[in-house]
Amino acid sequence: MRRTKTRVIALLCAGLLLSAGRADEAPRVSDSVGPTEPGAAMTVRARYSGSVLIFQVGRIYFNATLGPDWYSSQSHVEAAGLAALFTDFDIDSEVEGRLRADGVAVPDRYGHVERTGDKVRSVNVSFAGPHAISTVEPPFGSWGVPPASETDRTGVIDPMSAFLQLSSSIEAEAGEACSGSIPVFDGKARYDLRLESAGPDRVRTPAWRGEALLCRAWYEPIAGYDPEDYPSEDELRHPLNIWLAPIGDGQHYLPVRMHTAAGFGGVTIEAVEISVEAG
Repeated sequence: MRRTKTRVIALLCAGLLLSAGRADEAPRVSDSVGPTEPGAAMTVRARYSGSVLIFQVGRIYFNATLGPDWYSSQSHVEAAGLAALFTDFDIDSEVEGRLRADGVAVPDRYGHVERTGDKVRSVNVSFAGPHAISTVEPPFGSWGVPPASETDRTGVIDPMSAFLQLSSSIEAEAGEACSGSIPVFDGKARYDLRLESAGPDRVRTPAWRGEALLCRAWYEPIAGYDPEDYPSEDELRHPLNIWLAPIGDGQHYLPVRMHTAAGFGGVTIEAVEISVEAG
């Protein structure tokens, strides 16, 4: 199963959007979605639509609960529209972990189930030990060339937690939001996300409008890739542009739009529905 950058984006969206479950409330359009009391637990539900040019190709559903020092979230990504005519594909992901005072996400466990046609694979990753350990069923035929070593799997986080770190206003207030590099392990592939801030930018989607922080993320593969799965030069050359908007108590940000120019026509993901609740 080819692990192109577009499929990686689907996995990253699970974290980028803070998480799955279907948003049941009507679309909300505002300059700051919320509000909630500072320090209170917050539940975020969102629905996103992915498109290539003018054609819908996917849907993403998210549901996350964020406490003062912990988080739990789930996501569902599925083919839709034009893409659903050519592929039967979906991913369910979930993660639980802790949030440090500096906004760094520390996962305890992460898992996802991929379905492509009649093929189903479950991947679970434990972060309890000195390095991340995967349990995969059915097992991978190959762990990549080279496979991710114990060193590669030390000090890493999962795809969902990676972008959860972008939601902390502590970093934003210090002028350090969207900077540096995040080491990620998804159960097989080990890669870095190199971040760069492009400053404030106004954005409008069906669910949100106003000024957002534009963040650029470059995908840098490290290990755990089979030759046929290694991202193309085009996929590596173009960053994933992420528009992060303030939500709830103002201490977190939510991606409201994402775009990469990689591939024919590029890929755009926009928020269609967003709801934020206390508790």
